[in-house]
Amino acid sequence: MDATTLFYLLVGIIVTNFIIDKIVTILNTRHYNDQIPVELADVYDENEYQKSQAYKKKNTHFSNISSLFSIIVTLFFFFMEGFKLVDNFAESYTAHPILSALIFFGVLIIGSSLLTIPFSYYKTFVIEESFGFNKSTRSLFWIDTIKGLIITCFLGGGILTMILWFFQIFGENFWVYAWVLMAVFTLVMNLFYEKLIVPLFNKQTPLENGELKTAIEAYANKVGFTLDTIFVIDGSKRSTKANAYFSGFGSQKRITLFDTLINDLEISEIVAVLAHEVGHYKKKHLLFNLLTSLLLTGFMLFLLSLFVSMPLFSAALGIAVPKFHIGLIAFGILYSPISAVTGVFVNYVSRIFEYQADNYVKETYGSFPLIRAVKKLSKNSLSNLTPHSAYVFMHYSHPTLFERIQNLKKE
Repeated sequence: MDATTLFYLLVGIIVTNFIIDKIVTILNTRHYNDQIPVELADVYDENEYQKSQAYKKKNTHFSNISSLFSIIVTLFFFFMEGFKLVDNFAESYTAHPILSALIFFGVLIIGSSLLTIPFSYYKTFVIEESFGFNKSTRSLFWIDTIKGLIITCFLGGGILTMILWFFQIFGENFWVYAWVLMAVFTLVMNLFYEKLIVPLFNKQTPLENGELKTAIEAYANKVGFTLDTIFVIDGSKRSTKANAYFSGFGSQKRITLFDTLINDLEISEIVAVLAHEVGHYKKKHLLFNLLTSLLLTGFMLFLLSLFVSMPLFSAALGIAVPKFHIGLIAFGILYSPISAVTGVFVNYVSRIFEYQADNYVKETYGSFPLIRAVKKLSKNSLSNLTPHSAYVFMHYSHPTLFERIQNLKKE
């Protein structure tokens, strides 16, 4: 294979990914008007159903425009030798391989952000706001955006620096040390994300004493789940949508409830949602997900070590002298079909885990509080009740609402 062939292979992969995504999206839109199953007939009244239909269609239309814009810009960048231009720009400041790579990716990240921020702004302050979801202010939006960029550059730049350093010292064996680095980083994030990152964006406060806390503690004691503190996060300052999640391991484990969840659900329903999260912990789903992530990362880094130094990879993007950061771009595109397959597998396993966590609720607390909870959450977020099976297979990490309720009602 020569450089030109590889170039068109990379372009072909990008275009193919786009086409597959659009086909699945079209299939999904054709099911928007399907008859709602009897089990879900009480989720929406007529006005709410029409609102959910409008919300789905608006988001799909917006997604189609933004993805079309993205692929046009990407292909333009490829055919105009954009990577070569950015690399030349980076080398005009320094010939040091690590520093030039940091500048290279810094320019790509900033450029990408400048192009995508307007879409994010429109989605937040036009689409989400018009349907009553957005609670964020414009100043908060910009503060979040700047913070996100800083964290991305700081953490991403630090990890990239270490990987480049490993590559210079250990050559093709760099992937082993990079894997260890990523394993440590992933473990630290799993243990301390709520203490290190979340406070930069949200306020977390211990759940106050009262009927809800008493009910949660009673359930935790019943199932033998040690829970020192339950935290409430101020999700309502950005959106009306509700959520709850489990994080950490051992002494660092915690359950976090969105204040919107507390406002939207009754006490028994909140306990049922929490019981679902406890089920994930009891079934060791978090540990499985962590180990799977580490294995997939190691596999990817191993493959990267085989190809990243190949002159063909850099030449395909218009760079005569092989460079790690250029090879990384080419490899990332070539790896995307594998990533798509592993992503589908991860989603499939995730849906199985969701059933198992729901079954845990059924066994330890009862099905109907969770049924009422997931119906309310779906209603309040204007969820799609009739997604196409192909779209679910490709994108859903949870079973559909209909499938969850069928399972919860099963004896």
